[in-house]
Amino acid sequence: MNTQHTRFSYRTLDEFRQEIERMGLDIPVSEDLSVLAEQVRAGRNIIPNRLCILPMEGRDASPSGAPTELSFRRYRRFAQGGAGLLWAEANAVVPEGRSSSAQFAISPDNLDSFTRLCGDMNAAAREAYPDNPDFRPYKVLQLTHSGRYSKPESDGEAVIAVQNPVLDSYLPPRSRVISDDELRSLIPAYVNAAVLAGKAGFDAVDLKTCHFYLMGELLGARPRPGAFGGSFENRRSLLFEILDRLQEKTGGLDVALRINAFDAVPHPYGFGVSENDAMTPDLSEPLELVKMLRDRGVRLLAVSVGDPYYNPHVGRPYDGGFYTPTSHPLQDTARIFAVTRAIQQAVPDVAVVTTGMSWLREFGANVAAGLIRDGYCTIAGFGRQAFAYPDFARDILLSGGMKRTRCCTTCSNCTALMRSQRPAGCPIRDRDTYGPLLREMIAERGKIDGTRVADHV
Repeated sequence: MNTQHTRFSYRTLDEFRQEIERMGLDIPVSEDLSVLAEQVRAGRNIIPNRLCILPMEGRDASPSGAPTELSFRRYRRFAQGGAGLLWAEANAVVPEGRSSSAQFAISPDNLDSFTRLCGDMNAAAREAYPDNPDFRPYKVLQLTHSGRYSKPESDGEAVIAVQNPVLDSYLPPRSRVISDDELRSLIPAYVNAAVLAGKAGFDAVDLKTCHFYLMGELLGARPRPGAFGGSFENRRSLLFEILDRLQEKTGGLDVALRINAFDAVPHPYGFGVSENDAMTPDLSEPLELVKMLRDRGVRLLAVSVGDPYYNPHVGRPYDGGFYTPTSHPLQDTARIFAVTRAIQQAVPDVAVVTTGMSWLREFGANVAAGLIRDGYCTIAGFGRQAFAYPDFARDILLSGGMKRTRCCTTCSNCTALMRSQRPAGCPIRDRDTYGPLLREMIAERGKIDGTRVADHV
């Protein structure tokens, strides 16, 4: 086992490439970044380039679920950054499914705020490329029920798909298994939220099916009895019912999915895992699933892996976190790319978005170009990087690359803020806005090293 976190220390692209070769990893690198500027068709619409800002909860909504001024600021910065695909964060479809009292939750009462958010993103995006006044990002709103990670109130009750001895230790004091009837009652809630998203100006909605939130947990719920557990047909049935209803009711709105293809949680609870080893992918069910989704009209998939509460390094390799992984971040990154490649090859006519780019710092641009060139994915997605460096896409496309001094340091402090029920952002690169929140958290928890707070939480 490693005795300390592996820090990113590569000074040049050649040095980075040599390390990949030395470790025998399959991570393609390209010095030609021009492929990232290409347009992509997804569903009925065009995504203007191959760079995506992935959904990350800012935990800064109002109690009613509406964006606040801090939310508007964050999404304006994302849009000004020039990425062609803006995948907005998790939006709870029912109040009891919120991950916190500050999670987005679109409703008829706050629709005007979400309409303003879409308008702000369109206007801010035009500033990214002044020579292209027609530039308009493709905007997705993620729809979710947070399931076992629901916490709409400080003493709330978590709702789980199935008892799980691996993950149940992370539950709050009160939890219960959701009934089949309750699951069915979520179908109109998803439809209603999607209709509102279309009215607000989003191009697509995402049925969030990852990270052991409710829809993602159902995919691995083999021990669950009843209509939504046991067989693979049962475990996917609620997802398909919601998808079919959305396509009936939402007209021109595209439906996308962010999906876990590999949970890295032991069988029989994990999806996409070997029966004998939770760290070995078995993609037989995920590949079948994405083919069926394609046949149902889904043309945009974002692939993810792992559980950010249980094994965050699997999907979000880091320099600092609350435990030390036994694997090197490049090994974790290579696994993400291998899983994504298998999905993309299974559905070549679907725009597949990868993740796992932030630990690579400025070389993420070169890896993104290599992945797309070699058919691993259609679009490169950046998550934490966008908190730290919201205009990374514009620098890649207009300035030839990213700047190390602006990149995410993968210190996990954005996550530490969110876990402490504070707005999430980068206290390192966006110090004036989020630095005071970090200092407040430090003061609350005791005097510790402020640059590596997440090592202690």
